[in-house]
Amino acid sequence: MHPAYSVILFTTASGAGYGLLALLSLVGISHGEASSLAFGLTAMVVALGLITIGLLSSTFHLGHPERAWRAFSQWRSSWLSREGVAAVITYLPAVVFGAVWSGLIAAPALIAPLAVVTAVMAMITVLCTAKIYSTLKTIRSWHNPWTVWVYISFALATGAVILAAITAVFGNFPAFLVYFSSVLMALAGIIVLLYWRSIDAAPRDLTMGDATGLGRLGTVSQWEQPHSAPNYIQKEMGYVVARKHAAQLRRLVIVALVLAILLMLSALAVPVAALLAMALALFAAVVQRWLFFAEAQHVSSLFYGAQAA
Repeated sequence: MHPAYSVILFTTASGAGYGLLALLSLVGISHGEASSLAFGLTAMVVALGLITIGLLSSTFHLGHPERAWRAFSQWRSSWLSREGVAAVITYLPAVVFGAVWSGLIAAPALIAPLAVVTAVMAMITVLCTAKIYSTLKTIRSWHNPWTVWVYISFALATGAVILAAITAVFGNFPAFLVYFSSVLMALAGIIVLLYWRSIDAAPRDLTMGDATGLGRLGTVSQWEQPHSAPNYIQKEMGYVVARKHAAQLRRLVIVALVLAILLMLSALAVPVAALLAMALALFAAVVQRWLFFAEAQHVSSLFYGAQAA
């Protein structure tokens, strides 16, 4: 699949934002009100800002962005529509929670219930995003049980390192957050390795015979290509990344995560290292998401020369 930058930005930015929002909710449940108004507002603005940037960028990939609102009407059958509905619903409890948790509104008794609703809705939205891809049977590498876990783990890992960076800036850097974010990054790395192993081992057993329904008659091949010039389907669905490049980029993701963990651990002595850890973790997330799309092979490629899918 052609890795559209708008969709990469959407899935990484909004994922990090929802991950951060869910973790801020956990902070509210366990510790109550934010340590300061400035810290609370900054953390919430970063979380909601990433979410908003991500959601807006997703419309750039549409042929008619002005019609994006119509997607909300198909929530009964479409995970894309459910994601949109969940994203909009999440804003209300998130904004109110941010105002109460930061101390902008004095209502400490509401922190815990608002935090629970916000955290649940944030994770539901990430789940919906992942299900958009994991339910597509036409793309073998996406129709995989590990896809959902990759999205959730990277959302929480990137959200955790952003939270660590913000606390480092405000001089309130607990050791627990260092270990917690490091564990989440390690978990994201393990899950993405299992995902890659799974898609590499999955058989490419769909052929032109399956696509045409003529496989029972023997080997099916094309007399000639369906088009004499490249078309939209070939551009969007026929993108191929070389195996050696994919292997190098996979290693880059893991190396970036390992370095991010080491930097995060060193932040116990030098808190500013948390900012570098955040940059590396976000870089790993972007590269992983680019690969997620670039390595995907749509079954329509069978009509354009692919021997199997």
